[in-house]
Amino acid sequence: MSKHVIEMKEITKKFGDFVANDHINLSIQKGEIHALLGENGAGKSTLMNMLAGLLQPTSGEIVVNGESVTIDSPSKSSQLGIGMVHQHFMLVEAFTVAENIILGTETVKNGVLDLKQATKDIEELSKKYGLTVEPHAKVADISVGMQQRVEILKTLYRGADILIFDEPTAVLTPSEIAELMDIMKNLVKEGKSIILITHKLDEIRAVADRVTVIRRGKSIETVEVAGATSADLAEMMVGHSVSFTTEKEPAKPKDVILSIKDLVVNENRGVPAVKQLNLDVRGGEIVGIAGIDGNGQSELVQAITGLRKVKSGSITIKGQDVTHLTTRKITELSVGHVPEDRHRDGLVLEMTLAENMALQTYYKEPMSKNGILNFNNINEHARKLMKEFDVRGVNELVPAKGFSGGNQQKAIIAREIDRDPDLLIVSQPTRGLDVGAIEYIHKRLIEERDKGKAVLVVSFELDEILNLSDRIAVIHDGSIQGIVTPAETNKQELGILMAGGNIGKGGE
Repeated sequence: MSKHVIEMKEITKKFGDFVANDHINLSIQKGEIHALLGENGAGKSTLMNMLAGLLQPTSGEIVVNGESVTIDSPSKSSQLGIGMVHQHFMLVEAFTVAENIILGTETVKNGVLDLKQATKDIEELSKKYGLTVEPHAKVADISVGMQQRVEILKTLYRGADILIFDEPTAVLTPSEIAELMDIMKNLVKEGKSIILITHKLDEIRAVADRVTVIRRGKSIETVEVAGATSADLAEMMVGHSVSFTTEKEPAKPKDVILSIKDLVVNENRGVPAVKQLNLDVRGGEIVGIAGIDGNGQSELVQAITGLRKVKSGSITIKGQDVTHLTTRKITELSVGHVPEDRHRDGLVLEMTLAENMALQTYYKEPMSKNGILNFNNINEHARKLMKEFDVRGVNELVPAKGFSGGNQQKAIIAREIDRDPDLLIVSQPTRGLDVGAIEYIHKRLIEERDKGKAVLVVSFELDEILNLSDRIAVIHDGSIQGIVTPAETNKQELGILMAGGNIGKGGE
């Protein structure tokens, strides 16, 4: 019997004239974690969607456990022991954890759904693989990390021996990422084989045995992770050497653009999430907000951008009180906003990419005149931005949902930077981006700073915060715990502040 559980031979996938996968070869050994590394839009997810039965190859052969197979549906993929944990979870929020896990494979006893037995089976599975869940909890009420566990249990409940993880850490906090790495190692110990789609080099080095690099739809090379450096992998991925640090001149701060005084903002249940917060951001500087997820970052940004009501305190932008203004009025004060959740707040997925790139300007010339949209100008504008920001896809007329997560992110950033805002608020700017795209986006944010713009960056990535920021404001329990400069701090000190401790320095 073949030592390979999966072999993909000369796989080609075309969408019209667009070649997403070009004669790709990939082999997965039993009991390994095999990383699939590539830039945004390189064709990684397309390739794996063929294993999952969501797409079929234009040409080539797929071999599973030594047998040539045709995977023409997700159910056929499941029958072959393949399960895919998608980047954007496929869960029904109104259903319980147990109901989501058994959906489509329900056990019926005397004509009635046997949820009691299913729950027992789920509890045994979760115990075996260290995937603790609450079967009776509604998916809408559990954390993102817990939702991912539900997705993994869905595949295991269906008997998957080969698990595909598509950008699994894109929406996880650092502690959830560490937990997921342990879960993957446990799965392999139990005899599973894992394909990890990612562009994060540190994650590959932490868990993967081998890595196959894909660039612009072609398989470049498969190497042992232990024998390759991060620089080697990055160069294979993007085709040129990549700098992991951002070169920038010292900031030259100007007048205060954003001023927040004694701000109090409630979260959805009416409990204060932002508590007496004070912060100023000047033109010509990047202020990074560091903090553990759930300490008021989201509510703070929503309040600044008019997406959430302010309970008390004030927000001024360029000297004008915007505390109770609408989002449109705040936007027109020359404010750009890249939201943390690109699907919920950044894009209308069913609309074309061109239409999405005009969401902030469609009602103005040259996008429209006298209330009539000018689609020639809208489409031309999108083509220009796609070229400038290297947004890869078939063309600007494809719905936004047809682009990879990283290219969706680049499109939003392109839309906001193109408006030349005086205040640019960016939440999780490089979530889902590869190292080449991260390097480019960081460079663009620094260019905005150097033009005298005020830039506020919220990120869970401490390396990003330290690399980009001129000042770092650490948020804890809804308040600024301390303000430090990157040159005078480190991850350990930031961690102390993020946990609510003091380090004897900082301040406004």
